[in-house]
Amino acid sequence: MRDLSADRPKPMIAVAGRPLVDHALDQLAGVERLFANLHYLPAPLHAHLEPRGVETIHEVELLETGGGLKNALGRLDRDAVYTMNTDALWDGALAADVLAQAWDPARMDALLLVVAMDRTVGHLGSGDFSVGADGRLARGGSFVYTGAQIIRTAPVAAQAGAHFSLNAVWERIGAAGRLYGVAYPGRWADVGYPEAISLAEEMVGFHV
Repeated sequence: MRDLSADRPKPMIAVAGRPLVDHALDQLAGVERLFANLHYLPAPLHAHLEPRGVETIHEVELLETGGGLKNALGRLDRDAVYTMNTDALWDGALAADVLAQAWDPARMDALLLVVAMDRTVGHLGSGDFSVGADGRLARGGSFVYTGAQIIRTAPVAAQAGAHFSLNAVWERIGAAGRLYGVAYPGRWADVGYPEAISLAEEMVGFHV
């Protein structure tokens, strides 16, 4: 986010009149216990989240997406958890609801919320996955990972090392045939760079 994050962490950048992190919290409505991993300029984010009942974990060094979740497992008392990135806006059903309705622990170790390319706004890359007829994911295809998922904690805990991407965990889960995806039925905006902010705001009908 370049200059926009010079004096604040990225999740505190305002989009559509509210910090990005608040849009993410909206998508997790109904989830009973929430945690946030903090690293860069943690104080303002901690001050913003604490009154909302969000527990925070300060990563002194960056552990990547998988390592950050593994580091938090000691404070989690569930065998499966939601994870969500904050650099997105959503237009449609709540992400947590879409995931919960599709989650089947008998078949799945991870369920990723993906979105078709033609439902994305501001996304500069290509697709990440294809979704099979049975819902299993394969690399490459026309679906983009939205940054939201349900994942079992055991495969994360079993991953070697302290610094690793969730991609490494997904590879192992996929090899066992237990990596699934569900398509988001609404629109999703990638707010990972400054020029995408106005596109995301237009998507949700926000006007200054």
